[in-house]
Amino acid sequence: MLFLALCFASTFIILKSTGVVTVEKIEIWLDLAKSADPIYVALIVSLLLFADLLIAIPTLTVMLLSGYFLGPLNGAIASITGLLVAGICGYGISRRYGYVLVNFLIKDTEEREKAIAMFNNHGAVVILLSRATPILPEISACMAGMSKMPFNNFIVLWLISTVPYSLIASYAGSISSIDNPSPAIYTAIGLTGLFWAAWLLFRRRMKLERIRT
Repeated sequence: MLFLALCFASTFIILKSTGVVTVEKIEIWLDLAKSADPIYVALIVSLLLFADLLIAIPTLTVMLLSGYFLGPLNGAIASITGLLVAGICGYGISRRYGYVLVNFLIKDTEEREKAIAMFNNHGAVVILLSRATPILPEISACMAGMSKMPFNNFIVLWLISTVPYSLIASYAGSISSIDNPSPAIYTAIGLTGLFWAAWLLFRRRMKLERIRT
């Protein structure tokens, strides 16, 4: 998971240094699309969130802007669509080819089986809390595929993690404005803080389990 995190983080560093994708550019793209047709805004939102599988995109910012430009319902639908497709693709690709990466990262067969077993035991919680950090959702989708988690289990967990998050973010964006950005700001802080706190509690519980065993 650390190796995958470094791969995803490297894309953020590259994009940040080159200025190819920035929050300001995303807002300009959505604003230009809105002047043409709302369907283009929805398409850009979905594509950006899907691209998060390959490059580091500020997903929460995109979802807030989606609600601002499209409204709470349409913004949420566009966000959920992009994240759902990204999760399914990450899972599918990793399930098909992930064994190559797992064998490369973990040479020892016994250790490899332990790593997969650990994700099988705790992967559900990892997926549910994956919105705690920008990179963790993509990692959890890839790990679910590599560990051969049943697709039905994965998709249910992914939707539970994604749908409420998207609805809240889109609604906050829809009631925000340039003059009053407080709802979006407070929502961003609240969602991030909530998932971070839950993630820290989960990690503490994992440490206690390791100590007991």
